[in-house]
Amino acid sequence: MKRLINLIAAVALLGLPATAAELGDDGLHKTDWMRETFKDLRDDLAEANDEDKRLMLIVEQRGCIYCTKMHEEVFPEPEVADYIRENFFVVQLNLHGATEVIDFDGEARGESDMARKWGLLFTPTMVFLPEEVPEGMTAPEAAVATMPGAFGKGTVLDMLTWVNEKRYELDNGEDFQRYHARRIQERNNGSFD
Repeated sequence: MKRLINLIAAVALLGLPATAAELGDDGLHKTDWMRETFKDLRDDLAEANDEDKRLMLIVEQRGCIYCTKMHEEVFPEPEVADYIRENFFVVQLNLHGATEVIDFDGEARGESDMARKWGLLFTPTMVFLPEEVPEGMTAPEAAVATMPGAFGKGTVLDMLTWVNEKRYELDNGEDFQRYHARRIQERNNGSFD
């Protein structure tokens, strides 16, 4: 009987994500690649640049089923987690939080007020910033890309790569949608892993 119970327990564990993120006191998922900062975006950008990483803001909320999907199915994938860890400086914001955030334009607001200012409606939303933000601009005005909602591993990896490689600066006419379509075709043809 004991072996049967151990077998059932082992089978049940196989169905769980290998590295599911824990929930913090605020009800948001926490990962080892998220940074605890004072949420002064100007300082966060400077620190990201010092580490030769790209600043990414991720806006989430307690009870968000799409955030849970990302944290259970996409972010734990080693290829995704490793790419984020190596290339991005990630600051998490709470859509309904009160922690003060200082935007690039110098304005300070609580997280929920800042999300309203920025016009963010969906969680999760990932906002990707350039290495330099012109004076007086807000985070969404300066963003090189914004990704609202939950997506699969391939789409997320393609967005991370497109941003990290600064493909938005290329003059070849390959915006993210064309880049993503090409990557899907390459994956389907077995051109790369």
